[in-house]
Amino acid sequence: MDGLVKYSTPANTMKPIGPYSHIAQAGDFITIGAVAGVDPATGTLAGSDIASQTIQILDSFEQMLQSVGSDLDHVLHINVFLKDMSDFAEMNSAYEGRLGNRKPARTAISVTDLPKPGALLTMNLTAIRVAGKPEPAGD
Repeated sequence: MDGLVKYSTPANTMKPIGPYSHIAQAGDFITIGAVAGVDPATGTLAGSDIASQTIQILDSFEQMLQSVGSDLDHVLHINVFLKDMSDFAEMNSAYEGRLGNRKPARTAISVTDLPKPGALLTMNLTAIRVAGKPEPAGD
């Protein structure tokens, strides 16, 4: 069983704020844990509004997925955790603007608080590796 699950956090993404890796992969199945809208270049939130944080999260997902041989076209499900459900429509607009015609299954949940100060939302996802694409070299 050793080595069945691979864990990673790509260098070009935000550093986890706890004792975890962003990505867990078993075969072609990929999960990415909760990600806030943090710009990895600065370590600060991409903006104070829901749209900029949403777009940054999706940009981070794209980077993370590429690091394990996948992309946004292969996302199965996204969970959205909103601090304020009144941000739902604006989040949806930014989400759709970034994902275009991609419409993976999704769940949106209102939460009381989030670990990253100032974060208005976090998201996590499940995806699969792109068929026929070689698996990137390990960390």
